[in-house]
Amino acid sequence: METTSTPTHCPYCALQCGMNVSPTPSGGVEVLERPDFPVNRGALCGKGRTAPVLLSSAVRLTSPLVRSGGELVPASWEEALDRITAGLSAARTAYGPDACGVFGGGGLTNEKAYALGKFARVVLGTSQIDYNGRFCMSSAAAAGTKAFGLDRGLPFPLEDIPKTGCVILVGSNLAETMPPSLRFFSELRAGGGTLIVVDPRRTRTAEQADLHLAPRPGTDLALALGLLHLVVAEGRTDEEYIRERTTGWEEARASAMAHWPEHVERITGVSVPELREAVRLFCEPEASMVLTARGPEQQSKGTDTVGAWINLCLATGRVGRPLSGYGCLTGQGNGQGGREHGQKADQLPGYRKLTDPAARRHVAEVWGVAPDSLPGPGRSAYELLDALGTDIRALLLMGSNPVVSAPHAAHVEERLRSLDFLAVADVVLSETAALADVVLPVTQWAEETGTTTNLEGRVLLRRQAVSPPDGVRSDLEVLHGLAARLGVEKGFPTDPEEVFGELRRASAGGLADYSGITYRRLAEENGVFWPCPEAEGAAGVGPVDAGPADAGETAGGSGEPAVHPGTPRLFLDRFPTEDGRARFAAVAHRGLAEEPDEEYPLLLTTGRVVSQYQSGAQTRRVPELNTAAPGPFVELHPRLAARLGAAEGDPVAVVSRRGRAVAPARITTGIRPDTVFMPFHWPGEGRANTLTNPALDPTSRMPEFKACAVRVEAVRA
Repeated sequence: METTSTPTHCPYCALQCGMNVSPTPSGGVEVLERPDFPVNRGALCGKGRTAPVLLSSAVRLTSPLVRSGGELVPASWEEALDRITAGLSAARTAYGPDACGVFGGGGLTNEKAYALGKFARVVLGTSQIDYNGRFCMSSAAAAGTKAFGLDRGLPFPLEDIPKTGCVILVGSNLAETMPPSLRFFSELRAGGGTLIVVDPRRTRTAEQADLHLAPRPGTDLALALGLLHLVVAEGRTDEEYIRERTTGWEEARASAMAHWPEHVERITGVSVPELREAVRLFCEPEASMVLTARGPEQQSKGTDTVGAWINLCLATGRVGRPLSGYGCLTGQGNGQGGREHGQKADQLPGYRKLTDPAARRHVAEVWGVAPDSLPGPGRSAYELLDALGTDIRALLLMGSNPVVSAPHAAHVEERLRSLDFLAVADVVLSETAALADVVLPVTQWAEETGTTTNLEGRVLLRRQAVSPPDGVRSDLEVLHGLAARLGVEKGFPTDPEEVFGELRRASAGGLADYSGITYRRLAEENGVFWPCPEAEGAAGVGPVDAGPADAGETAGGSGEPAVHPGTPRLFLDRFPTEDGRARFAAVAHRGLAEEPDEEYPLLLTTGRVVSQYQSGAQTRRVPELNTAAPGPFVELHPRLAARLGAAEGDPVAVVSRRGRAVAPARITTGIRPDTVFMPFHWPGEGRANTLTNPALDPTSRMPEFKACAVRVEAVRA
């Protein structure tokens, strides 16, 4: 029997690795290499390779569930949708439209994220919509927007990394979180470049570094300022670049000069010789990069911290030059696209601001509604979850599991339980779905077609490779059915390509302009980088034009506008700010929202392991992955373990002001003695986010996942 394979993309991280999905003779599905996709060149991690396990009807949801007598029981789609309609309508009638909340996810396709934002604002009329991506990249997004006028995770393709001279990788353990990307950094070093890793733990990624800086958690801002101080003191600034392409340097310089090396050493624990060596390695090559991830971003000062790292790049003339610059390693599968097209609390499609009258007029025209009918900005993710059961009485949640992934998770779970009505659309019965009044089984990656946007800003086409099980519908069908029941019978198509066509129109002229991108182009070109307006020279590309090297041509000499090629590299000519210049951030170090004290003398930091993903709702259902990473643990230094009398594998309790988590000890010299680490993929007794601090960054509204004060106790039998 001849079999055919379908080229598509992995359902997990923001690399969106290319893969081929093929039926097997036994009737199953397997993943095969797809070497033609440049991001992973055929390589896959264990999560991507085992993704077909989740397509099994024995693993995923296949029927709607409704709560009856305290239990979730199977029901028809008609009954399930009717119940959701009744629950949302009751809250809206009794308390007003903002009593209805909507919570999305960074794994939703662009089409789903777009339709969900439209549903909230047009059908429900609510301002209360946000998504779990707020917990991932929001600080880097806020800092990038402040500095450059635009947020795109990487302003250059991954293929540029091996060609630069030095990379400072801040708070990323990509060897475990996105393993196929490690080859770009290995190639960098093989070609004579250097890798500096900033992480309080000696991770698998740090083991690959030429220089590992291990600051105390929460001091990345002081570290960046100290490096900039040395850049100035050693005469390594690019004065011509600063003068011609930036603004705000004098204030930023003055702030950096207040962070002299010895002072920074006392704050961070990074020695002065290490600081000087980092500056030398970064500044001596003609080109270099800084890449940040969740480490510096998931802090109550995350926006300022990323701003300080951007300052380092601007002061040395790195941004908007070939093979150089600042970038954010976006985490979730569609974390980039998910924050561009309307499921954020303050945003409309195309990365437009909800408070901008022109943006409201443009999108309202596409949607066929009056601009004044669109609600204003609502609460950010944690603030929305915190308001459940009080201001927000009914919630529609898609593709997220905040019972495990949110900070202060026990409180969030309590808020979810207090709702008058909760509906969840998901692939599996997650811990959050288990609390719902209605659960809808929806299609997943290989069962549907749609687009995602990876960490490079490369828009990709995920193709349907298999049919979903009977009883499963797409999120687009869910929104269509609910909209019709709530009185909006048009405007919510179920065909993803039709939705994408509307998204293109809504994004046209915006910063994230997709209007020149089509499904056909995505299939033929292996993805297209935004911004990509409908025709070369159209509004929306000018401020971030890639320059002559990436310019398009007229078609056949006819004088007709050519198809825009997309924009792999941003800022080569100017920045999309009013004056075309990048902006320095005048920032100063400040402490954590919660510093250690006598009662809680240690710091907890959290993260991921290679064989699990995010809240683990999917990966914990894959036997091979569970065998490799069967449960939570507490990583602690031998000196701390000795004080506790704890041996490897002994249960220890980590206690914060918000709760207590228990997990086996993992003893290693690869962590600072004043710090403990827990992965956050598991619910129950070992739930790391029971402990984490919901203190918010004032700009990005990012919670402080990465550092909180704790104590550790031995658990006696």
